Amino acid sequence: MGVPKRKVSKARQGERRAHLAISAPPLVECSHCHELKRAHHVCPTCGYYGGRSVLPVEASTPAEGGSR
Repeated sequence: MGVPKRKVSKARQGERRAHLAISAPPLVECSHCHELKRAHHVCPTCGYYGGRSVLPVEASTPAEGGSR
């Protein structure tokens, strides 16, 4: 059974995990409204995907200032 002979140092462990950092998703320009969106996803601003309307986007209303 394979058992490590020695403890793996923190430096060597860090070298192994160096490529695991999280990066921001790449963004592309929407062909309809020219806002940035994720590739191969419906545009959250206008609701278009592939040159046609897929989702109806409602007009955003200002936040109500009332108390709960």
